[in-house]
Amino acid sequence: MDFPLTLPLFFERARRLFPRKQLVTRTLEGRHRYTYADFADRALRLAAALGALGVGKGDRVATFAWNSHRHLEAYFAVPCMGAVVHTVNIRLAPDHLAYIINHAEDEVLLVDASLLGLLEPIRKDLETVRHVVVMPDGPSAAPSFPIHDYEALLREARPLEAWPRLDETDAAGMCYTSGTTGHPKGVVYSHRAIVLHTYALALPDSFGLTERDVCLFIVPMFHVNAWGFPYAATLVGATQVYAGPTPQPRDLLELIASERVTITGAVPTVWINMLPVLEQERFDLSSLRTAVVGGSAMPRSLIELYEKQHGVRFTHAWGMTEMTPLGTVSRLKSWMDAWPEVDRYAVRAKQGLPVPGVEIRGVDEEGREIPWDGKTMGELQVRGPCVTSGYYNYPEGAEAITPDGWFRTGDVVTIDPEGYIQITDRTKDLVKSGGEWISSVDLESHLMAHPKVLEAAVIAVPHPKWQERPLACVVPRPGQTVTRDELLEFLRPRVARWWLPDDIVFLDALPKTGVGKFDKKVLREQFKTWQPKE
Repeated sequence: MDFPLTLPLFFERARRLFPRKQLVTRTLEGRHRYTYADFADRALRLAAALGALGVGKGDRVATFAWNSHRHLEAYFAVPCMGAVVHTVNIRLAPDHLAYIINHAEDEVLLVDASLLGLLEPIRKDLETVRHVVVMPDGPSAAPSFPIHDYEALLREARPLEAWPRLDETDAAGMCYTSGTTGHPKGVVYSHRAIVLHTYALALPDSFGLTERDVCLFIVPMFHVNAWGFPYAATLVGATQVYAGPTPQPRDLLELIASERVTITGAVPTVWINMLPVLEQERFDLSSLRTAVVGGSAMPRSLIELYEKQHGVRFTHAWGMTEMTPLGTVSRLKSWMDAWPEVDRYAVRAKQGLPVPGVEIRGVDEEGREIPWDGKTMGELQVRGPCVTSGYYNYPEGAEAITPDGWFRTGDVVTIDPEGYIQITDRTKDLVKSGGEWISSVDLESHLMAHPKVLEAAVIAVPHPKWQERPLACVVPRPGQTVTRDELLEFLRPRVARWWLPDDIVFLDALPKTGVGKFDKKVLREQFKTWQPKE
């Protein structure tokens, strides 16, 4: 049949097959619980309310919100009615927020009450926004601009009787890259891309989601659709748990323990920040069958520590905003079960195999494809039905696509004979010393394996003789003291002599991006006048 792959398929499946399953949101007062039947009714009411505000096919509706059941309602109501849901990163600077909202031409903003104050300074600069709808997640100051009350709109709306017929190539969602260089760039997701991505994410050799799972989405819903997990959990009818406003490590651990969460996911810095709490308090994490980690490389030492000391088994993954976002998952192949433990951990610390629908290759500086030998480094390029063909209203971004149709990721990788990729760096983060490459990711992983180190970031700094040399920025564990010489001695047997950082500086904290990654551009600016030691 010529049947379009669109998000109403997922919505109707959950509504009809799993109406009694629960969705849970942590709130400031406790926990909000309702069912898929309740969710479906409210999503249909939201679509009707947005239509009454003038939202039509192709119009952009932005969300500016924490992870919650209301955010999930927008995830489905907006694209299923034919509009485009644009998730805006709440942690961006005001000028970036204004740029993104204007560039996307958002017409309606759905905003959590607790975040309304962040819009106050820029509301007058938002040229296309006609309506601001406030979702009541907590107290907020009275705004100086007109607003609608989300709950009032839903109460007054009659649910849509049916979704409009959509084409699978219609735009469904929109996310912007983090903007580490220049302005953030918009990526538009079609219904087809999200549907195919969801199927790939739920497969057994990806994350094997089922109706029996209890899913806690720690990765923000404003960050590439929480890696697609809300759509996948809704497809299979899994119980969904949302952390609500300003969740702290203890809040997340309590949710995992009390709701008996089976699968969760977050960037490495979140897991790093949980460690001090886990070391001081007891939490029953035995329900977890896997914890997905992505966004940046998780040091092998942390994967091993979590599993052996806390019983948490990690699944490493990699992806990009431009890929909807899942690209690879690190699952052991069957014959690897017989390998020595050290070799199994080495594979699991890699970013993994491409998921079905994603093709990969590595390319060297001369444009030649690198061998799959696990040693040769090259830029990772990808293609597939969920990979972007370009950026929204940004013609300069066309250079990201090669003439033969591959997307240039900017990630430097090795690919081993089994097909597993290992990210060695971003192209802009590699240290080029005397014409040879040094991987900042490898150095960071080794540094964070030291028992006194909490976080480590390595940047390239100018050098008069070698062009660039590595500088390590280290945050010690709470209550621990560690020296430069101690860390250099720890690194000596683990890396080549010329890889050793020229210096190690100690900081109270490392700067983070809006999605929790180490912000190396801030460190590069901070240490741009650093001088090598004699």
